[in-house]
Amino acid sequence: MHLVDGTYELFRHYYGVPSAHDADGREVGAVRGVVGSVLGMITGGATHLGVATDHVIESFRNRLWPGYKTGEGIEPDLLAQFPLLEEACAALGVTVWPMVELEADDALAAAAAAADRDPRVGRVFVCTPDKDLAQCVRGTRVVQMDRRRRTIRDESGVIAKFGVPPASIPDYLALVGDAADGYPGLPGWGAKSAAAVLARYAHLESIPDDWRTWGVNASSPARLAQTLARERDRALLFRLLATLRTDVTVFDSVDDLRWAGPTPAFAPLAARLDLAKPPPARFVS
Repeated sequence: MHLVDGTYELFRHYYGVPSAHDADGREVGAVRGVVGSVLGMITGGATHLGVATDHVIESFRNRLWPGYKTGEGIEPDLLAQFPLLEEACAALGVTVWPMVELEADDALAAAAAAADRDPRVGRVFVCTPDKDLAQCVRGTRVVQMDRRRRTIRDESGVIAKFGVPPASIPDYLALVGDAADGYPGLPGWGAKSAAAVLARYAHLESIPDDWRTWGVNASSPARLAQTLARERDRALLFRLLATLRTDVTVFDSVDDLRWAGPTPAFAPLAARLDLAKPPPARFVS
């Protein structure tokens, strides 16, 4: 199972591939790059795929924290390619989740959790380097794949990277913040101190108010404890922002994600994007 962060891929290709225009003069280079990349995955053997996009660059999280990320500042030529990417993926015959109230990350997390519950699934690759998605990793069965760097991060890799297991990633982000998503974390809490404390206590509510009982190697623990005690409610809010939703249904069966070839709509769209012909489907519907 390959679950692709379409939003990340669209940004990556927009800034990483040459500009390209269709016959009407509209910018399509990023979409062409992403769809070509997905075709490469299929050619390489991917059989079950889903692509998640942020159809609207806002979600319920914006109502919880006014500084949460929005579409402000995104290049118009990039923003205009989101609907085209969704159209192209659907035409290719790849399942696409255009998210509105929730985010693409939520769709990926929900899909990963659902796939993990199906014993027929051998492995789930969550294709994004986004640190939020590290919370979805489970052992060596559900892993993150950074397709640009060609690396795979399993649960031991998450611990090596962040100092905490996947289940503590939302707590970690609550303390250190996430500039990309627009929330700052708590003052004084850095990556090392958050990792040291959470490696022992796992979650925010388990951290004692009395720093003298922590028994961890953290810089200025008294100040950290005071900050956490003073801003615990804010930390819990940030953890809510960082926690991905898995309580939504994005597919009924993993069979829904099986690639069975492009739809008739793909040929004219491929011509518009100047895409290569897709490989033959490996399955008979």
